[in-house]
This record gives sequence, C-alpha cells and structure tokens, in this order.
Amino acid sequence: MCTGRVDLAFVLRAFQKGADGVIVGGCWPGECHYVTEGNYDALGTMHLCKKLLAHIGLRPERLRLEWIAASEGTRFAQIMTDFARELRELGALGVPEGIESGSLAIKLAAVDQLVPYMKLVEREKLRIPTKTVEAYDAFYNSDEATALFDEMIADKLAISQILLLLRGGPLSTGEISRKLGLSSSEVAKHMNSSSSQGLVRYDRERGAYARA
Repeated sequence: MCTGRVDLAFVLRAFQKGADGVIVGGCWPGECHYVTEGNYDALGTMHLCKKLLAHIGLRPERLRLEWIAASEGTRFAQIMTDFARELRELGALGVPEGIESGSLAIKLAAVDQLVPYMKLVEREKLRIPTKTVEAYDAFYNSDEATALFDEMIADKLAISQILLLLRGGPLSTGEISRKLGLSSSEVAKHMNSSSSQGLVRYDRERGAYARA
C-alpha cells in the first residue's frame, strides 16, 4: 500500500488501542510508483501528527517515518530494531509523559474526533507545492506553520477534550485544568466560548460546568 493512503486516523487508532509507537515505511522520495507522489502526502501527515502528539503531551518521537526500498532488507531490520529499543527506553504510552490513562484516552479521542477537519486544514493550509523533504521539514518547523496550527487547530482540540471530559459529569474550571493539563485561563477562555455557542452551561449550585 502506498504511504499516501496512510490516513491520520490509522495512526491515532493505533495509539488509542495502546501502541507505544507507530512507524511508517515508504518508498524513497522521487521513487514513488504513482504520479501522485504519495510519500510526500505521508510526510505532511506525519509532520501534522507529530505536532498533534506534542500538543496533547505525548513524545512526538513515538511516531516515525522512514524511507525504505524493497531491496533494503538489512536496513529495514536495523530500523525496526532501533525503533523497538527507543520505545523500550521511552516506556509505555503516557507513563513517562505523566498522563493518567483516563486523561490520555480523552486526549486521543478528542484528536480522533477532529480528523476530518484537520485533514481539510492540512490540504488547504499546510500543504506546500515544493516536493522535497527539506522543504516540508522547513515549513513544518517554521513559525508560519506553528501559527496556523495554533489558529486553526489548537483551540478546537482543547474544546473537544473538555466536552469529552464533561460527559462524565459537571466539573469546575480547576478540575478541568488538572485533568487535561490546561491552564485555568485557557479553560476559562474555552468555557466562555463554548457557553456562547450553547455547548456548555454553568451549574451554579455545584460551581461547575456541564454539557448543555
């Protein structure tokens, strides 16, 4: 299967099912068997997914993309051995990052919910015309890409996490902050925005927010 068909949802599903890491191997750039050059689509997707992992508090090195030709069996074996070693050193998903399992499940579910939207953002705002690895790496590490991510994805992702968390019942701003690792000011901002959209309501008796 072409790496261009490795959907963002596939990677997230692996983490949701408890994988400590995910590795994607594809043809070398410039050697794609298809005119679409799917390995560059995969490169963009992997960059975006690493930003998402980092944003929810997971180590981005848990996701790895490697270029491996079909004839490079020895190199493939070495890469897999190295990646397995790195994951053993990192430890189980969420543990070294200090994310409690329930909070981690909510964070990953929130990202998963936004996959269709994020794929649209990637296609419309984060895809660059220059087909070189260097150009993709430079763009995704640029201030421009960070600003676009913060503007178009970060707030929606935080709100998605909060709404999923509130399925368990009303929570105060402080409780939401502690469970999701967000600052109190961030939570307050998102609560104000969500209240105006009719997504949450404030329970005065409990001094907490609940889903509308």
